[in-house]
Amino acid sequence: MKNRIELANRFREIIINGTWIANTNYKDQLENLDWKIAVSKIDSLNTIAIIAQHVHYFVNGIKNVFDGGNLEIRDKYSFDFPEIKSKSEWKSFLTKFWEDAENLAKCIEQLPDEKLNQGFVDVKYGTYKRNIDGLIEHSYYHLGQIVLIKKIIFARQ
Repeated sequence: MKNRIELANRFREIIINGTWIANTNYKDQLENLDWKIAVSKIDSLNTIAIIAQHVHYFVNGIKNVFDGGNLEIRDKYSFDFPEIKSKSEWKSFLTKFWEDAENLAKCIEQLPDEKLNQGFVDVKYGTYKRNIDGLIEHSYYHLGQIVLIKKIIFARQ
């Protein structure tokens, strides 16, 4: 039980409510961010909105497997999203992101400990634990990008 609870809490920490590793999280960085800033293009960098959607894409894809579905996510599609064109679209996306993240955290909590070391969908994808750890690490990587892009945007204003 301890491993799955720790993993679920680490995942919540990066997306929803933690500050231990990066002194921030996605919700803290995005919840009150003006949608126009979220979609602002800086040189050749992805927008904050695209990065957030990219992370959500993987959260949702892994959650789908936990819900009994197939692993349908593919790297080549992980940045392909319709443009966010309004405050309501941005808020709607964020609500979905937080809900899916919390639902995945609950799935992780309910995962039997012995399943953590079993293959995730296919042996070539590693174990459940490796995929959860990978999702957490991937999320931290992109959180750093969001923080830096925000700093650039605010410095240019």
